[in-house]
Amino acid sequence: MTKKERYQYIIEWFQKNMPVAETELDYRNPFELLVAVILSAQCTDKRVNMVTPALFEAFPTAEKMSQAEVFEVFEYIKSISFPNNKAKYLVGMSQMLSQDFNSIVPNNVKDLIKFPGVGRKTANVIVSVIYDKPAMAVDTHVFRVSERIGLSYRAKNPLETEKQLIKYIPENLLPIAHHWLILHGRYVCTARSPQCEACGINNYCKKYAREHKKA
Repeated sequence: MTKKERYQYIIEWFQKNMPVAETELDYRNPFELLVAVILSAQCTDKRVNMVTPALFEAFPTAEKMSQAEVFEVFEYIKSISFPNNKAKYLVGMSQMLSQDFNSIVPNNVKDLIKFPGVGRKTANVIVSVIYDKPAMAVDTHVFRVSERIGLSYRAKNPLETEKQLIKYIPENLLPIAHHWLILHGRYVCTARSPQCEACGINNYCKKYAREHKKA
């Protein structure tokens, strides 16, 4: 099976079996999603969704959060991983957003990565989810799943994975493909105990084929 064929089969399977794939983070506007994605780094979406309602009630806008002390934000997110750093990021991000961008979340990666706590992955999530731009955010799930099933090959870091994925996935499908891979990695192709026998794409998976001597 060629890489092009593998991509084609896997994309067609997801289109048929997962026509709707969206972020599991709860948000009502771009600012809230930006906050939630920053908080989600090395943390589950479920945990983030548990703390954001109270956080957003206390600090509903970038202006409000920009005026907060770091320790005040910390109190709302202390059950999140790395709360000290993330509290600093949120306050710093809010200050920059309100002062330099008129509280409007940028629609491009170049500006987004200027914010504290925002790396390329987070920026790609924002431009993809909020602005429906053809961006591929690579988190731990996407990085792992892409290598396992054979969509990426020997990628040393998320950026290399991103470059390989956008080479073969049609531009118009990149926003949803990001969620296909995340959700597949979260619920089927899990890190420790992947459910290979129940996986709908095991016939196209490089790891499955290798382990069953079909490669």
